[in-house]
Amino acid sequence: MTPELNSSSSLWLRGGKAPRAKAGGLADMCTLLVDSLSERGADVHVAMPHFRSLFREEPMLSRRLHLCQDREFYYRRSVYEGGASDNRRAALVFQRDVIHHVLPQVRPDIVHCHDWMTGLVPAAARKMGMKSIFTIHNLHDEQATLAEIEDRGIDAARFWDGLHYQQYPESYVQSRSWNQVSFLPSAVHAADHVNTVSRSFLHELMDGRHAGTERLNEVLRAKHSAGCASGIINAPDATWNPESDPALVERYGASTHAGAKAANKAALQKACGLEVNPSAPLLFWPSRLDPVQKGCQLLADILYQVTSDHAASGLQVVFVADGPYKRHFEHIADFHGLRHRIAVCQFDETLSRLAFGASDFVMMPSSYEPCGLAQMVGLKYGSLPIVHRTGGLQDTVEHLSPDSGAGNGFVFENHDAGGLRWAIQEAMRFHRQPDGQRHGAVERIMRQSQERFAPASAVDSYVGLFEKLLGRSLQGETNLRYAGK
Repeated sequence: MTPELNSSSSLWLRGGKAPRAKAGGLADMCTLLVDSLSERGADVHVAMPHFRSLFREEPMLSRRLHLCQDREFYYRRSVYEGGASDNRRAALVFQRDVIHHVLPQVRPDIVHCHDWMTGLVPAAARKMGMKSIFTIHNLHDEQATLAEIEDRGIDAARFWDGLHYQQYPESYVQSRSWNQVSFLPSAVHAADHVNTVSRSFLHELMDGRHAGTERLNEVLRAKHSAGCASGIINAPDATWNPESDPALVERYGASTHAGAKAANKAALQKACGLEVNPSAPLLFWPSRLDPVQKGCQLLADILYQVTSDHAASGLQVVFVADGPYKRHFEHIADFHGLRHRIAVCQFDETLSRLAFGASDFVMMPSSYEPCGLAQMVGLKYGSLPIVHRTGGLQDTVEHLSPDSGAGNGFVFENHDAGGLRWAIQEAMRFHRQPDGQRHGAVERIMRQSQERFAPASAVDSYVGLFEKLLGRSLQGETNLRYAGK
C-alpha cells in the first residue's frame, strides 16, 4: 500500500510500464520491491490512489494493481498537494478503499504499508487476521479524530482499540470526538513488524533526536524491545548503472571511469553553460532545494567563499533540482558573475543522470536523512558523496582517508556551514592527489558499491522479514500473496 509508484514493469499487461506517481525515493523502493518479488514468483498486489492527471494515459493494467477511485485524487498535479488537511483527507479516502474493498477481496498473507498515508491499515489488518509490516520512509505524520476518520467512510469502531491516541482512551465513545489519533504511531503499534530505511535512523528515532516525534519514539522503543523493529537500507534500482545508462554520452565501468567521466563532464558543462574544463573539480547537488531537511542553506552561506577558495582549480557547482532555495543560488551566481562556474538547473531526470556521470562529488548535507539514494548512486557512478553524519548517510558513507585507503566519501559531524566547508576542503584535498592514486581509489569505491548497494540485497532483507512473519521459507514458493500498499 503506497501513495507512490515509479512505473512498475510487472503491473502492465502489454510489456510496458504501470502508472508513475513519484515524489521521492518511496516510489523507487516500492517499485523495486514489487518487481523483484514478482520476478521471484510472489503474487504481489499493489494498492495506490488513481492519480488520473499524473498518468499519461489510461493503461491496460494487471488485475494486481488496485487503483483507488475518488475525485480526491483525479485532478492532483502532484502526489502531495495543498495543505495538511488536503493530504490528510486524501489519506483517509485511500485507506477507506483499502480497508473496506481491497483487503477483503485480496486476502493477502502479508500487508506491507508505507508511510503515514497508510497508518490506519495495520490495525484494520490485525482485526482481519492479516500479518502486516510498516515501513517508515520519512518523519511526516498527521492526526485525526475518530469522528473525522469515520466521516470519510472508514468504520474505525471495528479497530479503534488498535490505534495510538494523544491521550489514553477510556472508551470509544469517550474518545471519538476529541482524542487525536496519530497515524505513524498507530501503524507502529499495530503492525507485526516495523522497519525504517536505515539502522541509524531507527536509533535516532528511538533516542528522540528529532523534534516533534515524541509519541513515535515511545511506541517504537517498545516495538524494538519486543524484537519487532529493524532498519533496512534502501538501494537504487538496476537502471542506475554507469555501464548502461543511456543518459551518459560515454558509458563506463570502474576500470574505465576516468576518461569517460571527463567526456561526460564536458557534455554537462556545455549543456549547463559552464566553462568547458574537464579537469575542474565538479560538485553536484541532486536533491530538492529544501532548507528544512536537505541543508541547502548551509551551502548558500558559503558558496561564494568555496568558489573563491578554489578559484585556481576552476571548481564548479551544478544544481539539478527544484525547491524554494533555487532562487537564492541563482542570485548568488548572478550577483558575483559566476554563471560560468555555477549552474542552477530545474530538475530533469536525464540531466541529473548525466550529472552523476560527470561530477566528481555529490553533496548531501542533510539535517536528517532516513535513507537517501543519491549518495549510493553517486558511489556507483564514481561521484564521491559529501554528507552530514546522520541516518542513512551515516550507514552508507565512511570518511575517506587518502593515507589509509579506507572510506568512500567525506563526512562532517556538526550541521553548520563550517562543517560543510571543512568536508568540501577534504574533498578538494583528495582531488589534488596524483591522478593514478585518485583514480585507483575511485575504482575501488565503484567496485565495492556495485556489490554493496545491489538491489537484490535490499529485497533479500525484506524477504527475510516475510519469512519470519510467516514462519516458513519462501525459497521456490510461487503462491505467496503479498499486498504491497
